[in-house]
Amino acid sequence: MVNILEHLVQRKTLSEEQAAGVRVASERTGRHADEVILEQGLIDEETLFAEKASALGLELRRVEVDQVPLEVLGVVPEDSASYYYMIPLAKQDHELEVGMVFPEDVEAQEALKFLARQENFTYRISLITLSSFRELLRKYHGLKQEVGKALQELVEEKETTKGGADARVSLPRIVEEAPITKMVAVILRTAVELKASDVHVEPFSGKVRVRFRILGQLQSSLQLPERVKRSIVARIKILAGMKIDETRIPQDGRFSMVVDGKSIDFRVATLPTPKGEKVAIRVLDPDAALHGFEQLGLEGENLQKVKAAIRRPYGLILVTGPTGSGKTTTLYTILQLLNTGEQNIVSLEDPVEYYIDGVNQSQIQPAVGYDFASGLRQILRQDPNIIMVGEVRDEESASLVTHAALTGHLVLSTLHTNSVVGIVPRLIDMGVKKYLIPSTLQLGISQRIIRRLCEKCREPIPLSAEMRTIIEEETKVAPKSFQERIGALSKGGEISVWKAHEGGCSACGKSGYGGRIALFEVLAMSKEIEDIILDDPTESKLEEAAKRQGMVTILQDGILKALDGVTTMEEVLQVTGEANA
Repeated sequence: MVNILEHLVQRKTLSEEQAAGVRVASERTGRHADEVILEQGLIDEETLFAEKASALGLELRRVEVDQVPLEVLGVVPEDSASYYYMIPLAKQDHELEVGMVFPEDVEAQEALKFLARQENFTYRISLITLSSFRELLRKYHGLKQEVGKALQELVEEKETTKGGADARVSLPRIVEEAPITKMVAVILRTAVELKASDVHVEPFSGKVRVRFRILGQLQSSLQLPERVKRSIVARIKILAGMKIDETRIPQDGRFSMVVDGKSIDFRVATLPTPKGEKVAIRVLDPDAALHGFEQLGLEGENLQKVKAAIRRPYGLILVTGPTGSGKTTTLYTILQLLNTGEQNIVSLEDPVEYYIDGVNQSQIQPAVGYDFASGLRQILRQDPNIIMVGEVRDEESASLVTHAALTGHLVLSTLHTNSVVGIVPRLIDMGVKKYLIPSTLQLGISQRIIRRLCEKCREPIPLSAEMRTIIEEETKVAPKSFQERIGALSKGGEISVWKAHEGGCSACGKSGYGGRIALFEVLAMSKEIEDIILDDPTESKLEEAAKRQGMVTILQDGILKALDGVTTMEEVLQVTGEANA
């Protein structure tokens, strides 16, 4: 068997002295030489395993977690996989592809031969990196054990019914069986533990893919066999109060379950596809979503403008941004602050995402004629002080929220525009008279959402020439508050930005990121803005006036957060549309 240390010395990747030190440390600690090399930082992992692949004549496999079906993973017991650093990757007929970190380990080879004889399979070995192995083992640990066991229980239960009087079991009966119930429960619990915002259950030929959206990014996490497709979907539909025999049209539903001692809501939507029904589940964890302003990312003058606006007894506050930018979360945060018990707060939502004690929340039902417009008329009869409307969608709802703000109510809502200065032209397009806007619109908020760096493992890096140019150009046109912040940051010398640590740490689940935060721009009504609205309310004129009165743009807010180490410049440029500008 090839000696890896000797190979590395021959290739001049390691010196003789370094190799000798690795041998001593390996013998003293009982750890593999590779682990010692990586721990001491003598060679980076990519180089080390590329050299190993060359020396051993093996393929170095790049493997994603979702590429390994559960049924394949279960061929090698988890304790054996963990001890010998080997894990099954794929299976075709009776041949198993096994990924090994240390294929030169004689004991690991012998263990694999023994398993092959016991389970009656042939195998071929591929080399995988240590980090790939750990990632596979970590991500599949709990999920594989519980879902795999449930799959086996389902097979056993079906075997016992073969040939008997109960051989033809109806779908409602199947989905109430313990294995299916357990499988769905494990998926949902895992979503909550991973702090996923959404779960996607997607049917494909020969498999069902389960993906979690974590920190705004979809991650493939699990594959299930095709045979459980209908029963998994049906179980979710039963929980959400949907019709399980209706598969031709989309359906919506909702349910709650207790996870780790707290109640979590799940919002479910199905979509028919040629391969079966796709299910999207929104995870509504109040602890993960309801925060204070500082946790949202509102700070400085932006925060002061918002606090001043919500202290007023009437007026319209509109939050704008693309889908998924956290608009509703911002509204809920404002409601929480206003929910002191002294005001009658009523909301009209589609749907109600988070329940807030003390707030009268109502969900629209368009199928029975209860839409935003009709709901707003009813809300005004409920003697409200504060009204929240999920979205201003059309001319009628725009007219009604304007009327409500004019008649002594504080109204909160969302609108779809690309920037905060786009709110005024959009309201005019929706039929609101120009002269009504200055007396009703108190505040506009535009936002984007980005990933927050993990505070435990983030790393400072020097500014690149490109980033420096962007910051310098923004500083020239930025308000005084921005320039003062930049000046304070540069007093210590060279300005740095930050990046995510490659491979992350245990605190952030190896991702390098620890949650999400929003970027904001906030526009308050002023005499200058009022004059422009009454004269010629174009976006360009409104933007010039907003900047003159000191508005910090979303890009500028992002730059400050990047310099403070909250996020990366790449994240900021991506969400503000400057990445390829």
